[in-house]
Amino acid sequence: VLFILNAEPIRVLVTGAAGQIAYSLLYSIAKGDVFGKDQPLVLLLLDITPMLPVLEGVVMELQDCALPLLREVIPTDKVDVAFKDLDAAILVGSMPRREGMERKDLLKANVAIFKSQGEALDKYAKKTVKVLVVGNPANTNCLIAAKSAPSIPKENFSCLTRLDHNRACFQVALRCGISANSVKNMIIWGNHSSTQYPDIHHCKVNVQGKDVTAFDAVKDDAWLKGEFISTVQQRGAAVIKARKLSSAMSAAKAICDHMRDIWTGTTEGEFFSMGVYSTGNPYGVPEDLIYSFPVSIKDKTWKIVDGLAINDFSRAKMDATAAELVEERDTAVSFLGV
Repeated sequence: VLFILNAEPIRVLVTGAAGQIAYSLLYSIAKGDVFGKDQPLVLLLLDITPMLPVLEGVVMELQDCALPLLREVIPTDKVDVAFKDLDAAILVGSMPRREGMERKDLLKANVAIFKSQGEALDKYAKKTVKVLVVGNPANTNCLIAAKSAPSIPKENFSCLTRLDHNRACFQVALRCGISANSVKNMIIWGNHSSTQYPDIHHCKVNVQGKDVTAFDAVKDDAWLKGEFISTVQQRGAAVIKARKLSSAMSAAKAICDHMRDIWTGTTEGEFFSMGVYSTGNPYGVPEDLIYSFPVSIKDKTWKIVDGLAINDFSRAKMDATAAELVEERDTAVSFLGV
């Protein structure tokens, strides 16, 4: 093990690093929960200039955790420092929606941010970098970053829908009175927004040691096709209403799950939800979107799970979330030239 610990450190960037999601996330990464218990790392923490004093406090705390894998922590407000030679980039920072703000204005502000971060990835990061976009609107921000980094394969970009996925698994588990890891092969289709479609048609639920369908486990089709879907779609808003802040602990956990699966792969026969590049997909989703699909991962490469039957109920919901993404993309792309 000592020999392995001398492995070359990987360079991992977290943006919005002084924010609340990052505060829940950085310890897990630095401890080895994401990239491996024997993988040393250098953490690069990017935030805007006014947040640098806060960031210094975060750095002090990371140092005070005395973690053996954490070789160096570099706080910065400069993209050329933050994006240099990256192995992984977790783009958490984005412009949040302020009260009275039009969605279009929010998109415009975020296009500017993710265009410049895409350009920085293109210019400074390794071409093998794996990029996870968390900042909302995550799917479209991810697409803009990918389009702004033409020298990095589009497959290296993904956005976070694992939080929605985890939320959906828990709702089914709660309903059945079992643990969340007894629910497998949940799917989130589409946008990380309230049009997302949590699909239980291919879900396997382990009840008393036996795999059954979600319909057989829950025994309440009306709930599965109604309240279950709306609960998952509206969960983020429910957390904000209760906490007066958006999901942070659960978002950080989902980021860890997503990145760990990219790094170490998924178990044979299991799949997870991830927003990925839609071109060439087998489900008739429009091309040139970042859309959430069921994926399996091997050798740090994702593959959309093929051959899943889609009924009319699912089709309509998949199409509705795709239509929202097409509209978002077209609006965002129109700002690119500005």
